[in-house]
Amino acid sequence: MSRLADYFVIVGYDHEKERSGIKQGKIIQRYPQKDWEDTPFNQGIELFCQPAGWSLSMHRQPPKFFVSVLTDIDADRHYCACLTFTEPVAMPTSKPDDEDAERDDGGLVHGALMFAPKSLALVSRLDYYETFRNCIGIIYTVYIENMPIQLETLVGNILGCIQVPSPGGPQVRFSIGAGDRQALQPPLSSSLPVTHTSVYTFFHQMGIHNSLTLLSAILSDHKVLFLSESYSRLTDASHALVSLCFPLKYSYVYIPLLPAALLEVLSTPTPFIMGVHSSLKNDIADMLDVIVADLDGGSISLPEHITAPKIPDPAYSRSLRSLFTVLHPDLQIADYAFPSSHVRATTPTMLDKEIRAVFLRMFAELLLGYRSCLTVIRIHPEPFITFHKAMFLGHRGMVEDEFMNKVLDSMSFNTFVSERGPPYKTLDMLDELYASIERMLREEEENPDRMLKNVHELAQQLYINENPNPQPYVQKIPRPTEGSHLRIHQPMFPVIDWVQVQDIVDEGVSKQNIKSRLNQARPQQLKMVPMGPDIVAIGQRQMAVDSSTRRLEVLRNCVNCIFENKIADARKTFPAVLRTLKSKTARLALTHEFALHVQSNRAMLEHQQFDLVVRLINCALQNDSPMDEHGVAAAFLPLVTAFCRKLCTGVIQFAYTCIQDHPVWSNVQFWEQTFYSDVERHIRLLYVAPQEGLIADAEPALAPSSPREKQSPLGSNWGADAFRTGITAENRRSVLMRPPQKKALEIAAEQMRMWPHLSPEEQQECIQNEESTVYSQAIHYANRIVYLRVPLDISKGIRSPMSFEESTSNSNFTNSVAESDSFDAESGFEEDTSEVGAQIIRFCSRFVDKVCTEAGVTNEHIQSLHQMVPGVVTMHIETLEAVFRECKRLPPIQKPKILTPSLLSGEEIVMGGLRVFLVPDGRDVATGANGGPQLLPAEGAIFLTTYRVIFKGTPCDPFACEQIVIRCFPIVSLTKEKKIGSQYLTHIEQTMAEGLQLRSNTFQLIKVAFDEEVDSENIEHFRKMLHRVSMPQTVYQMFSNIAAQPPTPLHREKMAKNATLKAMAKKTITKTARRVGLKQKQSSKRQKYVLPTPVIPRRIVTMSQTSYESDASASGGERPLSSNFEDELSVIDEVGTDHPFAMLQRSNTLEKLIDRCYCKDYQRLGFLHQSAGMSVFPSKISGSYDRNRLSPRGGSRWVHNLPGLGTIGSNLTRTKSESFRISTVNVNYTVCRTYPAAIVVPSAISDDSIVKLAKTHRHNR
Repeated sequence: MSRLADYFVIVGYDHEKERSGIKQGKIIQRYPQKDWEDTPFNQGIELFCQPAGWSLSMHRQPPKFFVSVLTDIDADRHYCACLTFTEPVAMPTSKPDDEDAERDDGGLVHGALMFAPKSLALVSRLDYYETFRNCIGIIYTVYIENMPIQLETLVGNILGCIQVPSPGGPQVRFSIGAGDRQALQPPLSSSLPVTHTSVYTFFHQMGIHNSLTLLSAILSDHKVLFLSESYSRLTDASHALVSLCFPLKYSYVYIPLLPAALLEVLSTPTPFIMGVHSSLKNDIADMLDVIVADLDGGSISLPEHITAPKIPDPAYSRSLRSLFTVLHPDLQIADYAFPSSHVRATTPTMLDKEIRAVFLRMFAELLLGYRSCLTVIRIHPEPFITFHKAMFLGHRGMVEDEFMNKVLDSMSFNTFVSERGPPYKTLDMLDELYASIERMLREEEENPDRMLKNVHELAQQLYINENPNPQPYVQKIPRPTEGSHLRIHQPMFPVIDWVQVQDIVDEGVSKQNIKSRLNQARPQQLKMVPMGPDIVAIGQRQMAVDSSTRRLEVLRNCVNCIFENKIADARKTFPAVLRTLKSKTARLALTHEFALHVQSNRAMLEHQQFDLVVRLINCALQNDSPMDEHGVAAAFLPLVTAFCRKLCTGVIQFAYTCIQDHPVWSNVQFWEQTFYSDVERHIRLLYVAPQEGLIADAEPALAPSSPREKQSPLGSNWGADAFRTGITAENRRSVLMRPPQKKALEIAAEQMRMWPHLSPEEQQECIQNEESTVYSQAIHYANRIVYLRVPLDISKGIRSPMSFEESTSNSNFTNSVAESDSFDAESGFEEDTSEVGAQIIRFCSRFVDKVCTEAGVTNEHIQSLHQMVPGVVTMHIETLEAVFRECKRLPPIQKPKILTPSLLSGEEIVMGGLRVFLVPDGRDVATGANGGPQLLPAEGAIFLTTYRVIFKGTPCDPFACEQIVIRCFPIVSLTKEKKIGSQYLTHIEQTMAEGLQLRSNTFQLIKVAFDEEVDSENIEHFRKMLHRVSMPQTVYQMFSNIAAQPPTPLHREKMAKNATLKAMAKKTITKTARRVGLKQKQSSKRQKYVLPTPVIPRRIVTMSQTSYESDASASGGERPLSSNFEDELSVIDEVGTDHPFAMLQRSNTLEKLIDRCYCKDYQRLGFLHQSAGMSVFPSKISGSYDRNRLSPRGGSRWVHNLPGLGTIGSNLTRTKSESFRISTVNVNYTVCRTYPAAIVVPSAISDDSIVKLAKTHRHNR
């Protein structure tokens, strides 16, 4: 039993603070003045008594009642029931100066009559809102009606004389001493929320779809804010939304009435449910991550980047249909020609319960099979149970469902598992509904009218839970007369004598203690929780069989051929087996078949056997997800530590060194769930009957085992029983005829029932055995993590994705021992300080720390595990060094011979064949999808010729390996070349690092993955040659014109003399320099020319004409690439501003502008001035030099007459309106490398200004 109310508080307006401009309330009186030991007083109640803020009003306000919810530091909720009324207050006013002499009232100052709010509040840990309203209303009635009853008696009786029984107790009838008669009825179950009519009111305000959206939002950890003009509606709506979440409990911030002074709390990063008065709507308009629900308008507002995930079907559709049937019964008969006159009339209270019944059914359907995924880790002294999330999502087909993933990862679901996971506890309505929901849904599918009947029966149970007493009790509650708050002469609320109140409270508490000892509550009856439907059976009904018996038989025969060393026969069906492994059933069958061929801790294989086994394991893991929802990776764990091959004397390679690239091994949740599954199996073996224990004793020991039993290689997966007895495929039927064994939850329930009857010695023995089991498995899994996480080649680092290391686990765990300083002890080994070793140690230590602390392992054992991990990592790295060294000595796998393609007449190979794999590109051509042989992927080589890009090879499928695959297209038709990252090829079980995708305008596509023997340099060289051949410099270099334009003997002689443009340019520059009197400077790196007389030079950067011409042509008429530009730069030491060589370079560069496309555009637009009657040689530029006008860039002003273009120059350029000119300041690309040589600028801007402005921009742009 507990007190009805803990504190009675009187809160009034703080007039002292009001004089300084601060409007707030203060606690005037509180009773009792001394805090209760079990319930300390909550500070800040004055803020919640007036959520919109404390202020004076000019009119009398009617009394208002509402309930605020406060949360203490222990996350316990306290309910503050407030009744607020107003009292008159005389406010002094200043008198005018001109009226001082005329006043005859003796100098008194008249005041303005204002009304200050005052609140009477009851603070309690219980949520009996109506009882609070009655009690606090009686106190106000006695005050306002001036009844001859002491307020001290009323307050003392409320605080000390009324004790509320626990849920399931009898009805309490009481009076607080004002002639009242009241009754208080606790609910039958403490877990079911009490809503009265709040849920019905919430749906009436928001509608069905908006209500479902808000429910989905809070279950997926979004922020929800309610707005309303009514405080009571805010509280009721928040309570209704939280009640709809049952059986989940909302665990985040819950403030139904947020005071105006605490609006900054809305910026918290955690999810919340809050309510704010509509008058504060403008203060919260800038929130971008909050879903706002307007209760008065019935609308919700979702930010643009936030979407509430949809509840998965069919639960959502079925619930939506049920809600329409309950809330709108006339909808079904709206189209009837002769509707019935009898429409079902339901009270708001029953409608409230029917709505809750619909949602209770929805959650039972969503969580169907969850008890099959509970894992028992410890039974004694307290049960510790976890939830296998991946198994649940996999069998229910919800791996990709956003809503269920968020719900299962939430704090609410963790609380749900910890409270409802134990198999021996007090049952409630949900446990019974969960056991029968599947049967009910099947009946409703056959008879849809059955749905409404089932909902009504469930609603009736909810109603009885809130109203268990069928006999009505007429209460008598004094109420004030209507309009009593408008009385003019109303006295102030009196001061209550706290001594008298304390005496009444003490006397009442002493009497209640005696009654509580005499009337002990009945102990709650504990029962075994029904298991409900099995998750495996649900998954088989929901998902069709995806593998035929014939395919599984082919898989079995292939595995048998491998272990019988019939490699040729195994390779015939190997591709079909790889395709079969896309099925979940086939992957599980593969693990079972492998387990049947392991007869001891180690299975030594030949090299070819080892390779095929590893390829099958890699294919199975590749087709599985990182969550391992079907337990495939968990089943492979003991197998990969058993399969091995001998490399040399003393060096053995295990299969786990070849399967480390899969992301499942870096998923923390996978390791935790697999560890918990194995621990559960061993805990079960501690308590099974002797005849069941004999079966477990017969299993071979593949790994370190617990003190009592040994471990099965298949863990908790199907087929493990067959392996335990050591049977083979011939006597599988006897295994299927074995009677079902007790599940771990059933054994745990029996042990929890027997626990109080055990002696202390027996209890201690059970605790020690369970702890030893967990500890031994922690050692075993620490070694497994090291095996699967340390790469074979330690120099390449960890190749698997690291994003899973920081993933959240399925429980909330703090107080990390691994990161504390108390266990920082030496391990006895020289610890590996490399980056990979440190990552593995950190990963393993966190795993050990978490699972051992949750499972109740002692600190001494956890410390020893932390000391062991660094040594295990170091020793394993040393062992892998010898394995890696011997692996490199293995003979390489023979690859198919490269087939040379047939060439056309005149076609030549530009670049030899690079070994590649032609992979499917998304089309169904040659993939076997439309019938015919599967030609892709194909292994061969890619060739680059002067005309085509050619792939030629053979299919990887051995049934089609005699055919030739050729794919090609003309090189000039190449439209797009795309570099592809690493991709996994299923048929060869390899991950290719690089690839290319070539697309042509002939509707052809070549997608290749380069073999591992092709290095990055050859791939990059192939790409460069591809672009060079596809875009020739001239049309004469195209394949169609090569034969038509044979080079003449004179041309060939010139080509031999000046083989390249670079050599020609170098020779031209050398001759020109000699003519002008420059001497060549000896240098080992680059030729530089200096004057014979030592002067102080200025340095300019120029580029040779020939090199520029070559690069410009290669780049399609644009400026040369930056790499070529830098390679051809020469540094010229300049003596004066009018050096002839610089002028020659400038003129030669300007000569090439006539071939530029933008110069022709300038001419077409009228920027260039045409010169009539110009006498120009076709191969020269006639220029005039003006020494009196010097260029700011170290050159003279030049005027150039270009053939066919007229006059262009830095000072003589003309435009149509003389407002623009063409500047050649960037003729050598010395100002900006990415701008053209000739640019159009305003005439008022000089070249010097352009140079200065360019320096102020990025890259001189």
